Amino acid sequence: MTDTSDQQNKGSGWEVYRRMLVYVKPLWFGFIASFIGYSIYGAGQALAAKWLEMVVDAVQGGAFDQRLWLALAVVGIFLMRGVGAFIGNYSMSYIARETVHTMRTDLFSSLLRLPTHYYNRNPSGEMLSRLTYNVEQVTGAVTNAIKITIREGLTVVGLLGYMVYLNWKLTLIFLAAGPIIGLVVSIASKRMRKLSRRLQSSVGDITSVASEAIRGFQVVRIFGGIDAERARFQKASLQNKRQFMKLVVTQSLNTPLVQLLIALALALLLYAAMDPVVLGGMTTGGFVAFLTAAGMLTKPVRQLTEVSPIIQKGIAAAESLFGVIDEPGEADSGSRDAGGVRGDLTLRNLCFSYPESDSYALNGINLDIPAGKTVALVGRSGSGKTTLASLLPRFNDGWDGELLLDGVPLQEYALSSLREQIALVNQQVVLFNGSIADNIAYGAMAEASEEQVMEAAKAAHVSEFLERLPEGIHTLVGENGVLLSGGQRQRIAIARAILKNSPLLILDEATSALDTESERHIQAALAEVVKGRTTLVIAHRLSTVEKADLIVVMDSGKVVEQGTHQELLEKGGAYAALHAMQFRD
Repeated sequence: MTDTSDQQNKGSGWEVYRRMLVYVKPLWFGFIASFIGYSIYGAGQALAAKWLEMVVDAVQGGAFDQRLWLALAVVGIFLMRGVGAFIGNYSMSYIARETVHTMRTDLFSSLLRLPTHYYNRNPSGEMLSRLTYNVEQVTGAVTNAIKITIREGLTVVGLLGYMVYLNWKLTLIFLAAGPIIGLVVSIASKRMRKLSRRLQSSVGDITSVASEAIRGFQVVRIFGGIDAERARFQKASLQNKRQFMKLVVTQSLNTPLVQLLIALALALLLYAAMDPVVLGGMTTGGFVAFLTAAGMLTKPVRQLTEVSPIIQKGIAAAESLFGVIDEPGEADSGSRDAGGVRGDLTLRNLCFSYPESDSYALNGINLDIPAGKTVALVGRSGSGKTTLASLLPRFNDGWDGELLLDGVPLQEYALSSLREQIALVNQQVVLFNGSIADNIAYGAMAEASEEQVMEAAKAAHVSEFLERLPEGIHTLVGENGVLLSGGQRQRIAIARAILKNSPLLILDEATSALDTESERHIQAALAEVVKGRTTLVIAHRLSTVEKADLIVVMDSGKVVEQGTHQELLEKGGAYAALHAMQFRD
């Protein structure tokens, strides 16, 4: 993951963690509430040790008249601990969910603004893994880790304070194990962060493999890819298991080592406590209470050492999330409003190459497209047709030469304003999980009336199959329109473009999924739609572009011929050859 490695070089884990804390800073009131709650809980733990001292002293001194209030005291102590734990846990849970929501929406907003080449470089499964798994890991580091630190830390402070009150000499002996415990935790932390990065990467691999197989289940089955996909998934899952088990080994060794060090400190404490000089004037109850408090420290200290793995996982996850958030968005240096453009397009010596490629996808393109004209881009696959069309809405940036809209360089228009003037119908139709009406009146057109939606549907011949659907235009289409045929999906996409009513229209194989009869109806509808609009039509079937005002023949990123259908046939060049090949029967 390129962006992850970039982020790793930017600073230490502490710098990353400080940035994570920015997300919880506005929730300071929750931390105050949790601090109060856990302070009550920690005080309850210390009072439990004090209660034991008083019980032992009362029994030893025969003060049985104190049994009533001692019995009530234990109920009060447990009630106090319960109230404190509830306040602390509820406050931290609220902070955790609020942090998940904020961070997840920030990450999603960043994904929406990233340039096209980022999506080409990164698998969708990996991005989904960051939105789900990685965000939860980060939240654990800034909420669960802080919760444990506050709750167990205050418990340790309360117990240690009580131990110092009883016998400061014995307390110092117990604390001697602290630096050694810190060293063990530090060594384990470095390894756990390294393993956490690998674990998160393996989760992304699992998501990618699974999403590809699920999305392409028909291809997988028809081409006998079930075994191959199963093997690919097992490999990714096995890698995830291995990384997880390595992390478990490190965590599992860390906790017993810390507990062993605490046990050694307790053994030394017990040995030293038997010395009359050290024991001093402690009562039996005080001695028992001191040992009890020391024993009660083992649980919070152990849990405090387990904070480190949570933080290291969170830091590793945050590095990948911040890598996405810090990724530069689409370049938008323009400020000019594109509203009211006529649609004159001028291309002068236009050259473009993709970031990953050393060769030109477009090389020296020169074209003049007057407003309101329909221009067809034809040629073999890979000749640069779609690349050329993608420059108009600036899905790809970084070209050389000039690309002018109404005489103004395209880069001078604000991106959002420019795209408001363009409608697009892709070969790979994208529909969203909603109704047909929702997909036609999508995005900025959501406020369109049902009459306007129906007019667009009628123009695109969507209304022909609406009558056969149970809920008409309000019928749900399923994920990416899975409940509809290919031709039906494409007609909905055309209706969406018709409803937008923009001065520029891009049709990328817009009728490729239609049968002959539907195509004839759509061609008639499109003939009306393109009137008064500058239209780029990308087509392989030459029968669909014969009436275009200008046909541009492309090959290897260059314009090799341009003219009307009749002119190009008379030339007897590349277009005539393509035409003869398609119509030789």
